[in-house]
Amino acid sequence: MKSKGLDFKHKEVINITDGRRLGLVQDVTANLETGVITSIIVPGSRKMLNIFSGGEDIVIPWEKIKCIGDDVILVEI
Repeated sequence: MKSKGLDFKHKEVINITDGRRLGLVQDVTANLETGVITSIIVPGSRKMLNIFSGGEDIVIPWEKIKCIGDDVILVEI
């Protein structure tokens, strides 16, 4: 799986373990020395209109990504 960080923007992340939709990719992290993507970040369970509601971001390690499609990323967490 060779991808650029910008390729992940606006892709929906789905957990294949339980079929749950985790949300859209918000950001990626990378190793600055190698340029390799190390994880993707999906916003936690925040309500859309309430910026003060709780919810931690979900950081998904690259190893947990099972498939990257045109619109969806399948992960196993």
